[in-house]
Amino acid sequence: MPLTNTQYDQILHQYEEKQAKSRREVERKLSYVYEHVPGYKTLAESVASISVAQGKKLLAGDEEALEDLKDSLAELSGRKAQLLKDSGFSEDYLDPVYECPDCKDTGYVDGGKCHCFRQAMVTLLYEQSNIQEMLRTENFSTLSYEYYQGDDLSRFQNAVRTCQNFIKNFNSDYHNLFFYGTVGTGKSFLSGCVAKELIERGHSVIYFGATGLFDLLSKNSFDYKNRDELRSAYADLYQCDLLIVDDLGTELTNQFVTSQLFALLNERHMGKKATIISTNLSLEELRNRYSDRIFSRITSNYEVCKLSGQDIRMYKKRLLNRK
Repeated sequence: MPLTNTQYDQILHQYEEKQAKSRREVERKLSYVYEHVPGYKTLAESVASISVAQGKKLLAGDEEALEDLKDSLAELSGRKAQLLKDSGFSEDYLDPVYECPDCKDTGYVDGGKCHCFRQAMVTLLYEQSNIQEMLRTENFSTLSYEYYQGDDLSRFQNAVRTCQNFIKNFNSDYHNLFFYGTVGTGKSFLSGCVAKELIERGHSVIYFGATGLFDLLSKNSFDYKNRDELRSAYADLYQCDLLIVDDLGTELTNQFVTSQLFALLNERHMGKKATIISTNLSLEELRNRYSDRIFSRITSNYEVCKLSGQDIRMYKKRLLNRK
């Protein structure tokens, strides 16, 4: 699904804001250094005067002026770094800090779109997936084992290790994950953990709840008026690095859903594109609700992780209500 001009401009504006934020932060730090590091401002201002002087020499035919300028600037840079260090600052204190160091918050690397720009496009196109909110709350930094005991804890620990290995080997080893088990035991949480890590490593990730996914697939099949636009979205589902299908089984299941699900899973498997599926269904319920072909495809080509235990979301709500 291509971006509209408005959407494209929206992403570019976000990058402009990031760059402006970085410049303001550097200016704030520089002002602080000028005030608290004696001699630093004088050295910084001398860069301009030395550059002008050497530039005049270069225009006058002094062939050594350029090399002299390089040597002088290098010497000044070393003195400034030493002043920062002597005052308790790191040598890179005044360096810009970027959200994406690969493109320095420009959105482009070597003439092409950076991975962060591509993910911004995916996120904007699929805002209904609510992936940004999910990544803020569901990531390894908020992971906790305190809500699990006994076999439930062992299963969750095993699932966490499986996710970490999935991320570690993502570039070299094609794998899929299938999380199943009772409500609120961490299936969607682990999907979010994987999504965040892979997005930060430059991979495109599309997240859909089952209902939203099959709504899109239905529109692609029956909305002839917007067929071209929907065909592009359909292609994204097949081609993104990772597709996450959350809460499989919550959709209204029928023959159309079953056939579309098999086609999607089969096509992504043939293209070796990773998929994560989570469901509250048991394996038996999965087989009964969908076809044997889908059941076979999942159990044969996915690493299956069962999660069990109390509903953590409900448990947290009860704790809040007691306070």
